[in-house]
Amino acid sequence: MSGRGAGGYTGTGALVRLALRRDRIMLPVWLGAFVLSAAGSAGATVGLYADAGPRIQAAQAINHTQSLVALYGRIYDPASLGALAMVKAGSLGSVAVALLAVLIVVRHTRAEEETGRLELLGATAVGRRAPLTAAFVLSAGTSGALAVVTAASLVAAGLPAAGSLAFGLAWAGVGLAFAAVAGVTAQLTRTGRAATGLALAVLGVVYVLRAIGDTAGATGPGWLTWLSPIGWGQQFRPYAGNRWWVLLITLGFTAVVGAAGYALAARRDAGAGLLADRPGRASAGATLGTPLGLAWRLHRATLAAWAIGVTLSALLFGNVATNLSGFAGSSQARDLFGRLGGGQQALTQAYLAAVIGIYGVLVSAYGIQAAARLRTEEVSTRTEAVLATATGRRSWLLAHATVALLGTALLLALTGAAAAVGYGAGAGGLSQGWPVLAAALAHVPAAWVLTGLVLALYGLAPRLVTLAWAGYAGFVLLGELGPLLRLRQAVLDVSPFTHSPRGPGVPIAAVPLLWLLGVLAVLVGAGLVGFTRRDVPVS
Repeated sequence: MSGRGAGGYTGTGALVRLALRRDRIMLPVWLGAFVLSAAGSAGATVGLYADAGPRIQAAQAINHTQSLVALYGRIYDPASLGALAMVKAGSLGSVAVALLAVLIVVRHTRAEEETGRLELLGATAVGRRAPLTAAFVLSAGTSGALAVVTAASLVAAGLPAAGSLAFGLAWAGVGLAFAAVAGVTAQLTRTGRAATGLALAVLGVVYVLRAIGDTAGATGPGWLTWLSPIGWGQQFRPYAGNRWWVLLITLGFTAVVGAAGYALAARRDAGAGLLADRPGRASAGATLGTPLGLAWRLHRATLAAWAIGVTLSALLFGNVATNLSGFAGSSQARDLFGRLGGGQQALTQAYLAAVIGIYGVLVSAYGIQAAARLRTEEVSTRTEAVLATATGRRSWLLAHATVALLGTALLLALTGAAAAVGYGAGAGGLSQGWPVLAAALAHVPAAWVLTGLVLALYGLAPRLVTLAWAGYAGFVLLGELGPLLRLRQAVLDVSPFTHSPRGPGVPIAAVPLLWLLGVLAVLVGAGLVGFTRRDVPVS
C-alpha cells in the first residue's frame, strides 16, 4: 500500500466518505436503537419512581445485592432518579456500544483487507495509515454523535442536563476505547472474524474485571474496576457527581492503544497478521473432505472463544445468585427485577431469569456472526472454488447453517449448565440448578431465528446480510421499550425474544417455541432457494 502523503494518511477523507456510504443504513439504526433504549428506560423510571422514598429503597436493594452490583454496577447516589434510571443502560449499554465500535473498525480494516478490496485501493493514492485512520474517524464520529443525541434524548425524558451529558460521554468513551482495541486486534489476526472474536474476548475480560472490582468494595469500586474501560464508563457517575475527569483516562487509553495499532500495522505485510497461522495436521484432509468438516474447521476457533467466555461468566453470575436471600421479601427489589428483565416470581428466580435472558440475546449475536461467514467466504471467492468441486450449493449452505445453529445451541447449553453449577454449588446441591439449564435451552429457538434471518438474506439478497445486525438491534429495542410504551402484543410478538420463557420458575410453553422453529424452517428454506438460483459470487 502506498505510503505517499503526510505520514501515509493520503486518501483518508475519501475512505471516510466511502465508509459512511456503506454504513448509511446500519449506523442510523444502531444510533436510533441506543437513543430509544436510553430514553425509554429514563421515561419509565421517571414515572415509576417519582417519589424519593421508593427510589432510595430500590437503589439500596441493588447496592446491597452483590449479584446485581456484579451485573449492572453500583448506584452511587441512591436518591438520584437518573442514577437509578440508567443503571442497566450504563453497563449493558456500554457492552453494546463497544460491540458497535469493534464492528465498525474491523469492517473497514481487516475485513476489507481479507476480501482484497483494500489491496485494490492501496494501488491508488491511498496512504498506508489511511484505512485505519478512516476507521478510527468513523468510529469516533459515531461515538460523538451517540453522546450528543443520547444526552438530548435523556434531557427530553426529564433527566438533568449535566448528568445526561456525562452519561452520553461515558458511552462515547467506551466506544473510543474499543475502537482502539479493535485497531490492534485487526493487526494481529489474518481474518476479520478472528479480529472481532479477539476484541470481544477482551470485552468479556474487562466486563468481568469490572464486576469483580465493583463487588470488592463496600461503598466504592475496587482497583480491578480501574483496569476496565467498562468500569471507566460507570465511574463517570452520571447523575451522581458527574466526574468529568474520567474522560482523560479514556482518551489516554485510546491514544496509547490506537498508537500501538498504527505501530503494529507498520510491522506487517498487507493481507497478513502478526500472529502466525498454525500449520494444520497432515491428517486434516480427512476432516476437510466434506462441506460440514470444512465448515467446522472454519468456525471452531470462534466457537471455542465464545464457549470459554459464556461458561466462565455464567458460572460467576450463577454463583452470586445465592446471595439474594436477604432481599426475598423486598417488594421494591421484586419490582426492580421485573423492570430489569426478570419476571415477578421469587427474587432469586427473577434474577436468574434476567441473566439467562441477557445471555439469550448475546448468544444470538454468535449465530449472526457464524452465518454471516458465508458471505465472507463468497466475497473472498473461496466459495466459488469450493463449488467448482463436487460440492453442491445446498450442501455448502447447510453445512455452515448446521455449525451456526448447533454452535448457538451449544453456547446456550453451556450458559445454562455453568449457571446451574454456580447456583447449585451455593444453594446446597446441583439439583437446584437444573431448571436454570432448561430455561437457557428454551432460548435456543429465538436465537435460531436470528441465524435463519442471516441465511435468508444471504440466499436472497447477499448484499444486505449486514442488515441482520440492524434487525438484531431492532428486536432488542422492541423487547426493551415495547412494554414500557405499552405497545400491542401483536407488535411485541414481532421480536423472537418475546416468545422465550422468562424462566426458571415459569412453565415452558411449547407452542411459542414450535412457532419459532417454524419461522426458522421458512427462513432457511428461503435461503436455500435463493442461493441455488442466483449467481456466485455476487459482489
